[in-house]
Amino acid sequence: MTTATVVFGPDRRRRWSAADKLRIAEESLASGLSVVEFARQHDIAPSLVHTWRRQAKSRELSAGPAAEVRFAPVAVTPRSGVAVVPLSDAGDGSIFEVMLRNGRVLRLSERMAPARAALLADALEGGAR
Repeated sequence: MTTATVVFGPDRRRRWSAADKLRIAEESLASGLSVVEFARQHDIAPSLVHTWRRQAKSRELSAGPAAEVRFAPVAVTPRSGVAVVPLSDAGDGSIFEVMLRNGRVLRLSERMAPARAALLADALEGGAR
């Protein structure tokens, strides 16, 4: 006889923290069981185990809150010989140029939210968060 978990209320999906996903992915690799067997024992869809394994392998999952912090090397270059074109006459603030790993240049206003800048950078690099 098998057991099933029934979740009531408006939120019928279980929520998994990044630490839980990473722990489950690591346990599934160490268990020696097939993904289907492991998922059945832990009442999880096999597709989730596969996804979490892939994310753990590509380091998209992290156990701590520092997972949200990302650093990138920055080089400040002198403005000699560089023409600066203002966005408008109202003076919208400074513009920063970010050289991405794939060679593309992203120009950002100093007023842009960091989260939005990160999304733009990821999109231009072909990555996803």
